[in-house]
Parts: sequence; C-alpha cells; structure tokens
Amino acid sequence: MPCRSRTLSEVLDSIWLLLLLPIAAISGWFAARQDLRHKSLKRGADIPSDYFKGLNLLLNEQPDKAIEVFIKVLEVDTETVETHLMLGNLFRRRGEIERATRIHQNLIARPKLDRYQRSQALFELAQDYLKAGLLDRAENLLLEYAEVERDPEPALRQLLYVYQQEKEWDQAIATAKRLARASGESTDEMIAHFLCEQAEEEIDQGHSDNASVLLKKALAKDPSSVRANILHGHIARESGDCIKAIRYWKRIESQDRRYLPEVLEPLSECFKETNNQADWLELLNTALEKDHAIPIMLKLAEEIELHQGTAVAREFVSEELRRQPSLHGLSRMIHLSALQASGQSKSDLETLQTMIDRVLTSRMSYLCEHCGFRGTAMHWQCPGCKHWNTVKPIWEGSTE
Repeated sequence: MPCRSRTLSEVLDSIWLLLLLPIAAISGWFAARQDLRHKSLKRGADIPSDYFKGLNLLLNEQPDKAIEVFIKVLEVDTETVETHLMLGNLFRRRGEIERATRIHQNLIARPKLDRYQRSQALFELAQDYLKAGLLDRAENLLLEYAEVERDPEPALRQLLYVYQQEKEWDQAIATAKRLARASGESTDEMIAHFLCEQAEEEIDQGHSDNASVLLKKALAKDPSSVRANILHGHIARESGDCIKAIRYWKRIESQDRRYLPEVLEPLSECFKETNNQADWLELLNTALEKDHAIPIMLKLAEEIELHQGTAVAREFVSEELRRQPSLHGLSRMIHLSALQASGQSKSDLETLQTMIDRVLTSRMSYLCEHCGFRGTAMHWQCPGCKHWNTVKPIWEGSTE
C-alpha cells in the first residue's frame, strides 16, 4: 500500500518537534541543575547521558526513538512549562494523542505550577481527551477550568460541544446561558434548537403535550424559529387539527420562506382535508410571485394539472421555464408533454425524463451558509461546522 504523502503543515510540525525536544530537554536539565545548586543539594551534575543518546538517534534519522528518549529526559520547571505545552500541542496536531496526554498529565502532577499554568495544562489535557473521544474526562477538566479561570469562554464552548455530542440538552442549555453571560453574544437561537431537540425526543416517546410546552419555550427564545413551527404543525396534524397545523406552517413564509417547501406536502393534505382549495392556491401563487422558487412552481403545476388539465399545466410550466430555466421544470414539462404524446414520441419523452430525474436525484439540495457543506437531507445542525440553523434548502435559480 503506498504511503500517504504528508502535508506542509505536518512537515512543519515534525520540524518544530525535532527542534523543540532537544531544547526542552536540555533547558529542563539546566533548570533542575540551577535549582539543586540553589539548595546546595548537589554540585557538578553532568548532562544526562540520555540527552546525547537522543541526539545520536536524531543524527541517525530515527526521530521516533529520539522523541521517546527526550520525553524521559524532560524536567518540568516553571520556566519550561510553555515549552511543554507547545510540545503537547504539536503531538496532538500530529495525531499522537498518547504522547500529548502524557506530557500534559505530567505537567498537572507537578506541585510547583502556579494557578495560571495549571489551568492551561488542564485545558490542553481536556483537548487531548476530546481528540481521543473521551468526552467524560474532557467534561470534568473543562468544568474545573471554567470554575477557576476569569475567562471561562473557551472551556464553555468546548463543554457545549461535549453536551451536544452526548445529547445532554439540559446541560447544553445551562452552558449556553452561561456562555452568553461570559461572551456577551446571544445564544438564544442555539437554545431554541436545544429545546426543539428535547421536543423531538418527547414526540418520539408519544408525549405531545410535553413537546408543545418545549416548543413554546423555543419560540419565546427565538421567535424566528422555523423548526419550532414545523414541529408545532406536525403535532397539530397528528392530533387531527389541520386548521391549527396550517396556521403554524403558514408562519414559515414570514420567518424564512426558503423552508416553505419542507412542508408543502403536509400543507397540501391539510388544505384538502379542510376543503380549502382556494386558500391553498392563493398561498402557492403568492409564494411563487415573491421569488419563483422551483418547488413552489412544481407544486402549483401539479395542482393546475389536477384541476385544469394537462394542457393548461403544460402552458404554465412553459411560461415559468422561459422566466427561470431549470432541470426540475424541464422534467415536469417533459412529463406533461409525454401525457399528450403517443407511440415512439411518448416513449422517447419518458426516457428523456428518466435521464433528467437521475441527474436531479444526485444533486445536493441543501447548503450550509457558514462552511459550504452540501447534502441531500435537511440538517438543523451542520454536520461539517456544527453551527445551528445555517443549512438552507437550495434549488436551481436560488441565491446561494
């Protein structure tokens, strides 16, 4: 199997590591020697033989063995703490979590560290545990750091990550509130999503009343929460109250109409069940006039075909295609044309539609506005950058 080529960052990390280790080892030895002289406990100490052994291994191009030797030589002193922290960080960046952890644990075990140095070592060890997936250990260290540090913001952000990974939403909410106080930035939108997460858990357990209470809290925190209104609508729909469901889902248009296509199918069903076709068509026409969203156009074409016939629907789609060309619109146009065709022409049109639909199926329908992540399914939290509410539905002709 061919070896993976190393990136420039990895090469630079290796160079820094091989430079820092000998320096750290000898500086640690000198610091210890000066301390011993000061206490008149020992004089004339020699440089440890392991130091020369490590240098020899470096010269013989055996860096891994040299690293192990230098780590054994390292002496922790208040003057070398920063060097140790830097070494630990380099090991972690190289993916050598065990070595990074050992250095940071060794630092914390030293009684001479002042409060600031110990806090830094705690925070770095927490990063090692996070990298290793040891979330419980990381949580305990981050909690300790947040309690003793004047600026707990870095630890609180890491704790938020831990609680989200573990789906501990109560702790996530409490930490988000504390982060808002520490940073001065609003976390209301994030907290609204945490409440929605709890509401979804209650829905899955059949506790719709509890879910409704949580969703009201979510909307109190973030009145623009599309997610809360979507869930409210589903609860109302499941309970048989289509009028209330329609009311919740219609609010999405004024919050962020890009999400309206997410509820078009249940909206259509609710309008049919309430025998309110006129309002349904009015909603579609109004939404289409605002930004000519492809999903809205397709749903309206479907309704026109159902109530006014194929020819009228085909004319409508043709006009929309001239205004805003799209593969989705072309597929619908071909479908409508095939319904009016016969023989080989009908067969050719159906084949063409199948080919276009295959292309459309492979297309990404959602985009994160923060990191550019693309996907085929809706995520309220971006799988890439972990930001909330940044993944938006996209379609041909929409602004990305």
